[in-house]
Amino acid sequence: MAENEGPGAGEENDGLHRPLTLSNELSNVVGDGPMGRADVVSGLWDYIKRNDLQDGQEIRADDKLKAVFHKDRVSMFEMNEILSDHLREAR
Repeated sequence: MAENEGPGAGEENDGLHRPLTLSNELSNVVGDGPMGRADVVSGLWDYIKRNDLQDGQEIRADDKLKAVFHKDRVSMFEMNEILSDHLREAR
């Protein structure tokens, strides 16, 4: 198998790992960027689990998450859509 084939090959260039700049609100939850979308989502889930904010398929927003979500509760699916508003191409 060639060096650029197989699992994880070219990760740094794909859409999940390309460095992105985070909004201030999102940085308050997951840390400073730039970081890839996969790392942002992972950090967000770590925060949600650490603070016991998951209620079935919904996420209960504490004050930090309300600044990101702009509402008290979001579904897991809605959360990923909302994240797009807080991520920009890194310069």
